[in-house]
Amino acid sequence: MRAYRLFLSLALAAAYAAVAGDLCASEPSLRVLPGEIVLDTVKSSQRVVAQRFDGDQALAEAQGVVWKSSDELIATVENGIVIPHADGQATITAAVGEQSASAVVQVSGQDQEFHWNFRNQILSIFSKANCNGGACHGALAGKKGFKLSLFGYDPPADYDAITRHARGRRVAFSDPGRSLLLLKPTGVLPHKGGVRFDAGSPDYMAVAEWIADGAPPPQDSDARLARLEILPSASRQTPGNQQQLVVIAHYDDGRREDVTRWAKFDSVNTSVAEVDAAGQISIVGPGEGAVKAWFLNANVLAFVSVPYPGESSAAAIAAADKRNFIDELILAKLASLNLPPSPPVDDAQFLRRAYLDAIGVLPTVEETRAFLADQDPEKRDKLIDALLERPEFVDYWSYRWSDLLLVNGERLRPEAVKSYYGWIRGQVEKNRPWDEMVRELVTASGGTYENGAANFYALHQDPTVMAETVAQAFLGLSINCAKCHNHPLEKWTNDQYYGMANLFSRVRGKGWGGDFRNGDGKRTVFTDTSGELVQPRTGKPQLPRPLDGESVPFDATEDRREHLADWLVSPENPYFARAIVNRVWANFFGVGLVEKVDDVRLTNPASNEELLSAAQAYLIEHDFQLKELMRAIMRSAAYQRSSEPLPGNANDLRFYSHYYPRRLSAEVILDAYTSVSKSPTSFKGYDAGTRAMQLPDAAVESDFLATFGRPERLITCECERSDEPSMTQALHLYNGETLLKKLGAEGSRSHELAKSERSPQQIIEEAYLATLCRLPTAAETEAIAAEFEQFKSEDRQELVDDLFWSLLTSKEFLFNH
Repeated sequence: MRAYRLFLSLALAAAYAAVAGDLCASEPSLRVLPGEIVLDTVKSSQRVVAQRFDGDQALAEAQGVVWKSSDELIATVENGIVIPHADGQATITAAVGEQSASAVVQVSGQDQEFHWNFRNQILSIFSKANCNGGACHGALAGKKGFKLSLFGYDPPADYDAITRHARGRRVAFSDPGRSLLLLKPTGVLPHKGGVRFDAGSPDYMAVAEWIADGAPPPQDSDARLARLEILPSASRQTPGNQQQLVVIAHYDDGRREDVTRWAKFDSVNTSVAEVDAAGQISIVGPGEGAVKAWFLNANVLAFVSVPYPGESSAAAIAAADKRNFIDELILAKLASLNLPPSPPVDDAQFLRRAYLDAIGVLPTVEETRAFLADQDPEKRDKLIDALLERPEFVDYWSYRWSDLLLVNGERLRPEAVKSYYGWIRGQVEKNRPWDEMVRELVTASGGTYENGAANFYALHQDPTVMAETVAQAFLGLSINCAKCHNHPLEKWTNDQYYGMANLFSRVRGKGWGGDFRNGDGKRTVFTDTSGELVQPRTGKPQLPRPLDGESVPFDATEDRREHLADWLVSPENPYFARAIVNRVWANFFGVGLVEKVDDVRLTNPASNEELLSAAQAYLIEHDFQLKELMRAIMRSAAYQRSSEPLPGNANDLRFYSHYYPRRLSAEVILDAYTSVSKSPTSFKGYDAGTRAMQLPDAAVESDFLATFGRPERLITCECERSDEPSMTQALHLYNGETLLKKLGAEGSRSHELAKSERSPQQIIEEAYLATLCRLPTAAETEAIAAEFEQFKSEDRQELVDDLFWSLLTSKEFLFNH
C-alpha cells in the first residue's frame, strides 16, 4: 500500500507543476529551522532543517543541502544534527545552489557534569519504544510481572517498578549492561515484546549511563514540560515531497531541548501525509492533513496543506459571492487548496434544503409555489428569518437537544420525561442563550418533576459520570480515558480528571439508585457541604477544579457547580463556544468543522481552524444566541452552493466547496411521509397528529424510527444516531407497511388526486412539488403522462399511488441536497 501511494504521489507531481507555479510565482527564500539553537549540556544536540518559504508560508524542505559551521571547534553539523564540542558561539549555514541561510548556535555546559533525568528523558526512551504502551508493560496488569504506568504518566511508580521490584534485578549498578532493563529490549534475553532498541544505540547508552550513575530518581524539583513546539508548524507541499519535522520541548525552568528522537509521531490523515518514527513526512496526495507529535503526555500538530491538481481555481474563487465572514474564510481555504466553488443552488433546492435543515419539515405545495414565483431578490434572506421563527423550529431543536441531553423513558418515569422535555422546549421557545441554558442545567437542584433541568442529575448519579457527561455534551471533550491514566490523545491528566469529578462529589439525590420504576420515580437533587471523591491512584481527593480552570478550596461550602458553571460558559473558555458552534455547523452542512462532532480535541483538528475560531467569536459577540449563528450560516453563499460537484472539487469532503448531500434522519423521513401523504402517524400514548419530531421520548415504540437509526439516548454521542443503509431499511421502503398504509389510507393525497378532475400533468406537478419541492422536467412529465394514457380510468388510483411511492423512495427524496 505504501509503495502504491508513493507511485501515485509521483504520478501526480507533474500535474501539480502548474498549480505550484500559480501559488509560488516568486522565488522562495531559504531559512534554517530552528532559527536559534541553544546547546547547554554535553549530551545536547539539535536537528536542523533547511526550509523554503514564500513570505511567511513554509513550503517544502530543501534538498541537496550543504551544511557548514563557522567554527567546528564549537559545533558541527552531522547528518542534519548540530553537535556541540566547546562552549562558545558559532554560525551554521545551509547552502542550496545560489541560496543560503544561517542560524546562530549558543553552546555552554560542555565542562559540566551531566546526569540523565529519569522523568523527562529516561521515561521518554521507554515511551518512544512503546515499552509502556497499552499492549505491553503499560497494560492494566503489566506483562510478565513488570508493570509501568501507561505512557509514563506516573514517574515515581515507574521508578519503583524499575529499581525496587523484582528484588532490584532490573538494574545492575556495577555492570549496567547486565541489567534486565537493557538485556530484554535489546533481545539479548528472550523478550516477548521483541527488540525495542539496539545495543550501543544512543537510547541504549542513555539508559546504561543513567544506571551507572546510580539511577537517580525523579525529583519534585525536576523541570516540567511547559509546551511543545514543532517545526515547521504548517507547510504547503506537493505529492512526493519529504519533510523532516523538529520537536522542541520548552520546560518551566526556561530550558529547551530537542526531543525529536524521543517524540512519537502519527499522521491524522494518511491519504495526505504519512510519517515515520523519526518524524519524516512523506506527502501522499491532495488535501489537508496533520502530523501529531507526542512527548511527555503532551501533543502538538504540524499541518500540511497540499493543493489539488488541475487548472487554477483563482478566477472562480474571485468571482464567487462573499456574503459574510463564513464565505471569506471558506474561499481563502479553497484558494489555498486550489478547489473551485460550485455555483449557487437553484431556488427549489435551496427552499427544500433550508426547511429540512432549520425546522425538519418539507414546505407545503403552496409554500413552494409561492417561493418559486417570488421575484424579490431578498426572498432567501426573508425565508431564513421566517423559518427561525416558525413553531416547527421549536419542535426540531427541542428534539435535537433532547438527543444531546438523553431524554429517555427507559431511564425516567413519564412525569420526569414530561418535565425534562418541557424544560428543554421552554428554553428553545424563549430563545434562551446557550450559555444561560447550560448554566441552569449544570447547577440544577430541586425535584425532578418541578424542575425539569434536575433530571440531568437523575440520569447521571455518579460524580465521574457527571464530569464525563458535562465535558462531552458541552465541551465536545471525551475525558473518559483520563479516569485510569493520562489521556494519550489529549492534555488531560488523571489528576485533572479527578479534580473535575470532585466538583460533583457533594451532589446528592433523594430517591437515587435502584429501579426507577419502583415508586413514583421522583427524585430530588441537592448539594451537601462536605464530602470528597477519592482518587484511586493516590488514595486522596484532588482539589476540585474544572479541567484547566482554577481550583476550589476543600473547605469552601458553596455549591461547587457554580464555580464550574462560571468556568464552563465563560467566553474565555476555549472549548465551550467551539463545541456548540461545531454541533450547529454540522446540522446545516452535514459535516462538522471538526469530525466527529463529539471529538473536539487538539489531535483531531478542524478542517478550517480560522473559520471555527471566527464562528466562535461571532457566537460570543452575539451573546450565545444560536439563532444568530444559524442565520449567518444559512445566509452564507457557502451554504447556498449546489450539491453538484465540479470536476475540480469532486473529491472534496471537508472544505465546503459544495454542499454535501446526506440522508434525512429517521424522524424527518417519517414526518415527511406524513405531510406528503396527508396520513398521520399514530404513536401509542400520544394524540393523533403528533409528529415524530414532537415526541419527547426516544423510547416511544416505532419500528420505522428504530430501523432508520433513531438514537436510543443512552450515551452522549452523535454516534448513537445512524444513517447507514441496511437491507431492513430497503424492505421498509419497498414493501413496508408504513409507507404503503399512508398511501393507501382513505383521504390520502394520492387518493384525493386520483379522484379529482385534474389532468395527468397537474397530478404529476403536484406530486413533484409535494415530495421533491420542484417542478418536474419536461422529460419527466412526458414519460409519466405516457403511463397515464396506457391505464384505464379504474386503474388511475394504482398509478397515482405508484407515482408517489416512486418519488418517496427515491434518493432525491431521502437525501437533503
